[in-house]
Amino acid sequence: MSRPVVGIISNSHMINDDYHVYGAGALNVQALSDVSGTLPLIVPVDPEKVSVDELMNTFDGFFFPGGRPNVHPEEYGEQFTEAHGTYERNRDRITLPLIRACVTRGQPILGVCLGFQEVNVAMGGSLYPEIRDLPGRDNHRMPPDGTLEEKFALRHEVALTEGGPFHQLFGASRVMTNTLHGQGIKVPGPRVVIDGYAPDGTPEAIYIKDAPGFTMSVQWHPEWNAQDDPVSRPLFTAFGEACRAWAAGALRKAG
Repeated sequence: MSRPVVGIISNSHMINDDYHVYGAGALNVQALSDVSGTLPLIVPVDPEKVSVDELMNTFDGFFFPGGRPNVHPEEYGEQFTEAHGTYERNRDRITLPLIRACVTRGQPILGVCLGFQEVNVAMGGSLYPEIRDLPGRDNHRMPPDGTLEEKFALRHEVALTEGGPFHQLFGASRVMTNTLHGQGIKVPGPRVVIDGYAPDGTPEAIYIKDAPGFTMSVQWHPEWNAQDDPVSRPLFTAFGEACRAWAAGALRKAG
């Protein structure tokens, strides 16, 4: 039986300063293939070459990964400052309308790090440009030095809402995660439900209220050690099951 096809939103890169490529992290591909049981394909972030309708009619679900750029603050009604960091406007132009369309249609989405932030902005929320600059908040950024194992090491607990979707999925109300982000939710969108918090009060797990499909997103990086981690594995497994259900429904309609 064919695997459901998942679109991984790419990030733009320049090789040798003159060759433009669209790429996705190998860890994301591995987690989606090996744990979700899906067929992951990279989506180029070029709104002149791909449309939201085409993407939705091609893929069964979408994975919105982390990346170096941030959502441009104009997308949530704020003026750009250097504190907002770098941005990729073409990614904004693909991801934000795609998220809204998927939520409405019930097509599965999973957001991670930047993807988590994109979900909030797409649904009408806003972001802080730098969490570590806020009073009482911790530095959630990736350490600049060390091995990959050290950079992706578990760093803090996330407290989940008792009886909420994440609590039910993980079978625990507190889980250890690898926090690796600079920005974070300032104001949640009207339908964005914050279902998990870091010890310093930073939102770390969200879903969309009354959405007909899978909308879980996390601020940490579950793609690391997804096969064996007790938090990452059920998240990717549940996403894969949602994509299979969507694919089966699409096939029934087509038949």
